[in-house]
Amino acid sequence: MPIEAYLVFDGNCREAVLFYKEVFNTHEPKFMTFGDSPDGPEHMQLPEMKDLIMHTRLVINGTTVMFSDNFPGMEFTVGNNITLAYVSDDAEELKAVYSKLKEGGRVDMELQETFWSKLYGQVTDRFGIQWQLNYGDGNVEM
Repeated sequence: MPIEAYLVFDGNCREAVLFYKEVFNTHEPKFMTFGDSPDGPEHMQLPEMKDLIMHTRLVINGTTVMFSDNFPGMEFTVGNNITLAYVSDDAEELKAVYSKLKEGGRVDMELQETFWSKLYGQVTDRFGIQWQLNYGDGNVEM
């Protein structure tokens, strides 16, 4: 599977995605908001997050680009708001990639089961590149 870009916005993701949809004349996006995620102790929801975009995607000229709003309270810096998404349907391969990327780097989210994936994690490698690792085909039903 290809590595895909993941763009993060500071509360204006929906506006940006609809703009890119028009610019590139692509399909109507499906939006998953933070309010759509299941509530639970590990998924605390602040009222200001409810309508923010948790995940969406566009296929632009054959390439998938994924988008979300920044999680409230997390630092947001224009220029650092892009990550690379590594999606694999091989759990052992994903674990090996995660293990290698975290060497000398920083674990931002342990590789773990989430409501959308059996394995998902985030790592900033030793070169400062942020990676999202996801098990499966990356197509979340929204």
